[in-house]
Amino acid sequence: MTKSDITAQEWKEKGNEEFNKGNWSEALNCYTNALKLAKEDNTEKAVYYKNRAAAFLKLKDYEKVVKDCDDSLKICPNDPKALFRRCQALEALDRFEEAYRDARNIILSDPNNKSILPIATRLHEIVQERFKENSRVSAKVSQMFDLAFTMTNDKEKRETAMNNLLVLARERAGAEEIFKEGGVSKITKLLKLEKNEEIICSAIRIVGELCKNNISRTKSIIADIGLPWCLEMINSKFAERVTAAQYCLQTILNTYSGLDNKPDSKPDKALCEVHKKEIDTILSCLLYSVTNRTITGLARDAIIELIIRNVHYTALDWAERLVDLRGLQRLMEVASEMEEYKYESSMDVTSSTRTITSVCLAKIYENMYYDAAKEKFRNAIDEFIKDKLLTPNIESKVRVVVAITTLLLGPLDVGNAIVAKEGILEMILVMAGTDDVLQQKVACECIVAAASKKDKAATIINQGVNILKKLYQSKDDSIRVRALVGLCKLGSSGGTDATIKPFAEGATKKLAEACRRFLINPKKQKDMRKWAVEGLSYLTFDAEVKEKLIEDQEAIQAMIEVAKTGDQSVLYGVVTTLVNLCNAYDKQELIPEMIELAKFAKHHIPEEHELDEPDFVNKRLCTLAKAGVTSALVSLAKTDSQNSKELIARVFNAICSQVEVRGIVVQQGGAKALLPLALDGTEKGKKQASQALARLGITINPEVAFPGQRIMEVVRPFINLLNPECSALENFESLMALCNLAGVNDSVRKRILKEGGFQKIESYMYEDHDMLRRAATQVINNLIMCDETIQYFEKENDRVKYLVILCEEEDQDTSMAAAGALAMLTSVSKAACIKIFDSKDWLESLRFLLANPNSDMQHRGVIIVLNMMKSTKDVAARLIETDVMEILMALSKNDNIENKKIKELASAALEAAAKWELIRNIGETQESQSTSNIEHID
Repeated sequence: MTKSDITAQEWKEKGNEEFNKGNWSEALNCYTNALKLAKEDNTEKAVYYKNRAAAFLKLKDYEKVVKDCDDSLKICPNDPKALFRRCQALEALDRFEEAYRDARNIILSDPNNKSILPIATRLHEIVQERFKENSRVSAKVSQMFDLAFTMTNDKEKRETAMNNLLVLARERAGAEEIFKEGGVSKITKLLKLEKNEEIICSAIRIVGELCKNNISRTKSIIADIGLPWCLEMINSKFAERVTAAQYCLQTILNTYSGLDNKPDSKPDKALCEVHKKEIDTILSCLLYSVTNRTITGLARDAIIELIIRNVHYTALDWAERLVDLRGLQRLMEVASEMEEYKYESSMDVTSSTRTITSVCLAKIYENMYYDAAKEKFRNAIDEFIKDKLLTPNIESKVRVVVAITTLLLGPLDVGNAIVAKEGILEMILVMAGTDDVLQQKVACECIVAAASKKDKAATIINQGVNILKKLYQSKDDSIRVRALVGLCKLGSSGGTDATIKPFAEGATKKLAEACRRFLINPKKQKDMRKWAVEGLSYLTFDAEVKEKLIEDQEAIQAMIEVAKTGDQSVLYGVVTTLVNLCNAYDKQELIPEMIELAKFAKHHIPEEHELDEPDFVNKRLCTLAKAGVTSALVSLAKTDSQNSKELIARVFNAICSQVEVRGIVVQQGGAKALLPLALDGTEKGKKQASQALARLGITINPEVAFPGQRIMEVVRPFINLLNPECSALENFESLMALCNLAGVNDSVRKRILKEGGFQKIESYMYEDHDMLRRAATQVINNLIMCDETIQYFEKENDRVKYLVILCEEEDQDTSMAAAGALAMLTSVSKAACIKIFDSKDWLESLRFLLANPNSDMQHRGVIIVLNMMKSTKDVAARLIETDVMEILMALSKNDNIENKKIKELASAALEAAAKWELIRNIGETQESQSTSNIEHID
């Protein structure tokens, strides 16, 4: 019989067979086939629907259960089975009132149905409680509405009321009540007249919270207020309002796509497919707004940041669509915008706009992972440049060069390819040679940016030096500082190799001094100080420059103050300078054999400067920390550039290597800034940030270093360091930090287990490395305080046996931790007491502990034996057969033991044996022995 020959009834029966076997997916397919064949709405079709609902229920696809039960009930109203299944699904979806309605209808139609009674009782209690809660919330919302939306009320009262509404919006009941009572329309009416920015920000945030994780509410809100309202709200010169509106838009995108604001969040593909149109509409509106002439620079930056966050293939994978919508041309238009050219039709930009745009272009180019896509990207850029150069005026040429500079800061390969095109380089060099200050400035910036890769831009480097030297003689400081940076960049081409000196001896020090003068001079514009820092970022490859700079408190403080502004355009210069000062860059490992081979082949061998030795580096690290560098890093860590995040993480990690300054890092917000760096970024960046967090967690009480929810969030970065690809030091520091975390409370211990920590930690107990083995055992010792950990030891495995073996470990700390773990384990698990005998050396281990000169070890040993004695009669009997009883007797009578607790525990162990009637009562035993001794005294 072919598939097409099977009737609907036969499909249903086949589905029932599969369902009874527990094959839910196969049953689902059978019922679906039956429904396809059932043309009329009759009782049989109703059965197919409710049977398929049962399969969906087993697969926990509750929305589809509700849909199938609805369809079944349309045909056969009040069918108890359909109502029962819908009731279960609605309860699972937290739709308790609807679930209770179905439960009541079942009781009305089938009063003898015993299955529904406990469910109805439970749902009644939930519904009653929710009703009380909603009544309280309803009164609170109504009160806050009256206070917040009455314009004549006192300003402070209105602000407080709006903040209270925001708090309520973050709770389920509050959000439902605000939405039900028309909160969104009230907010939109209010914001047409409201002038108080605090109230406006809270109102925007309330809309965001109402949209959060609720698709039906989000759709309704967007239908009511429209996307233009969100774009209107983001268009402000008030930074807090821009941030609130940006968060609101991101929340709407998250709700449609299943993303959240956590760094490692991934979208839900099914949700993205269902809401593809809505997501595309929002992103398209954002893209078209990028070149809107009526929005503020802050709003433009925020919109580009939203594109950065969502365009990548790890997020909403919208890069190719952006290219198709001519988004690259729009971004290049923004990249070419200059404050020097101000017309009515000009775009408002900030000092960070070009940097953010370069990051966005780089992010989009990352998505061009196949040749055709890369070609389309390059063609779009070419088209923009050709269109600009069709207009022969100087302004167009200047804008093109500015756009090329932005490209060189983003997708460097594309920028270099543009520079290499015929006529482009010549145009830049001609502009540099003119007397026009603006042309000189723009050309100089482009030459500096293009000098990143010698092999890709050899011509510009060869011809650039003379031009830069000439420009450095300019009377205009803005030209001089840019030329200075170009010379610094070329002068640093030897990197950290002390033997390579591109310029004459002492030239780098002179360049550094020139940069310093621009940096510390308060009269100089911020733009010039930014360029001075970038110059130092190249020169600080030289160890002599590093030492001179670190001793110059005025220059260090000036650099930190520039960084604290959070201006993204200063990011690269400051962070690279700090990386160099901290020696936090990757160092090439010099293998002795390879050095000898290189000498033989007469190859150049790089040499490290004596001022880059550990003592000098450590001193520099402490100086930077005490100067407040953490505050600067916290400000700069808000960047969307993954490479910059890595550099920031490197600096943090280097500073955290110094125990004495870890407290300063925590005080200045370093731990909070490190957490997102540890979860999102390049692999090296995440590793560096995770190690920095681990170092903080080792030295400082975790509850102080990671307050509140943060203590849960640091678990994953620590566990990520337990990786064979990480160094032994990274593994060790992670284990030490986890040990401290596991000692905090049961919630943290459960989080460690949930993140798969147990197996990873346990694997280090088998390492040959003493310190790794010790640290892993200490973590397990703390984890055993959690009931869920006990289950790992009670299963069929050798875990208890290995702890017994570790009790005799030569390293006393490892032995102590293993004995402690065994003491706690045996106190709660009879199975663990029995499994101790799995080790052939169990008796030697117990003797080792009981007779140990260290009182702490002895104490643990006596507890283990006491627990075993109390566990079962068989276990106690096996102990009594050995000399353990004699050792216990000796301990119970030894008055010389410093720890009196040991004596008490030994007596308790003997009493436990007496209760099993394996020996006489301890008092009788002692009396008997005393008499015996009297009889045998000579």
